[in-house]
Amino acid sequence: MPDKETQDYYRQRAETYEEIYYRDQPDRRKEIDDEVVRLRELVTGKSVLELACGTGYWTKIMSETANAITASDLSDEMLAIARHKPLVAPVTFQQADMFGHSWPQGAFDMVAVGFWFSHQPRQEYERFFDLIATPLAKGGAIWLIDNNPPAEGPEHEHIRIDEFGNNFKRRHLKDGRTFTILKNYFSEQELRDLFSPRFTIRRLTYGVYYWSVELGVGS
Repeated sequence: MPDKETQDYYRQRAETYEEIYYRDQPDRRKEIDDEVVRLRELVTGKSVLELACGTGYWTKIMSETANAITASDLSDEMLAIARHKPLVAPVTFQQADMFGHSWPQGAFDMVAVGFWFSHQPRQEYERFFDLIATPLAKGGAIWLIDNNPPAEGPEHEHIRIDEFGNNFKRRHLKDGRTFTILKNYFSEQELRDLFSPRFTIRRLTYGVYYWSVELGVGS
């Protein structure tokens, strides 16, 4: 799971977090809008487990077509905002450490994780892959979306790379506080190399600003 400083940074950013979706860049916005269309179709009629749901941006979108959603996050601050979203399908919110909670095996048609994989330490990828595969029903799908480097601004200063290859960046809040967070980036080929030994890659979309993937378990 992300280190404590990364967790604290996102707790402090809860009120302004969704500004990332509304930057005044039409090409950036189009990549998000295109993913919204794909996600609505992907979750139609399905039961969804959303991990690291944050402020509920993707929860709200999935609720428009999904059958039911269980959405979890570690942060009270994020969940407080998510709970006030106008939701269509039934949504159960849970405050939980995704690795510490016992998710029911094979209980969900889809597992969704938005903008979190980049904060997962590289040395713990197999643990994460176990986490997202175990709750999935036979024939189900896993959906991930995350940043490419151009989605970051110049204020996000590179600090260091650790012995596992994890990238650490400095982030600034509007009140002047600074945090050093774990934030990894991937080439399209690296994503294929990471996912293909464990999952079937049903779709991988690699844009300028964002990447997204739909994965299956087994053939």
